[in-house]
Amino acid sequence: MVQQLKLMNHDSYKLHRTVARPWGTYTVLEEGKNFKIKRIVVKPGASLSLQMHYHRSEHWVVVSGTASIVNDDKEMLVRTNESTYIPIGHKHRLENPGLTDLVMIKVQSGEYLGEDDIVRFDDVYGRA
Repeated sequence: MVQQLKLMNHDSYKLHRTVARPWGTYTVLEEGKNFKIKRIVVKPGASLSLQMHYHRSEHWVVVSGTASIVNDDKEMLVRTNESTYIPIGHKHRLENPGLTDLVMIKVQSGEYLGEDDIVRFDDVYGRA
């Protein structure tokens, strides 16, 4: 099976469904042509890089906790059961200002959804 996935150049041969990052984890829940759905868990006080994508937009829905979000020139708090939209090309950042895990669902839409479509501008973990 792994060999078949490699031949198809499918990311799952090298990435587990749940991927650990310095800020928390993400789990790919489902993916298909032009979409990918992820559960994002951000540890208290942690943040993702200030980043941008050339090939995808994203819809973020907060399931629990509060998200501090930068979306281009806007900064906002998004609470449980609220959402926001990140258009293609917008610089954005996700932070957890709370004391408990932030859990959100992210729906990515676009012609290319690979993890290498991330342009980082600033990152507290030195990945920019």
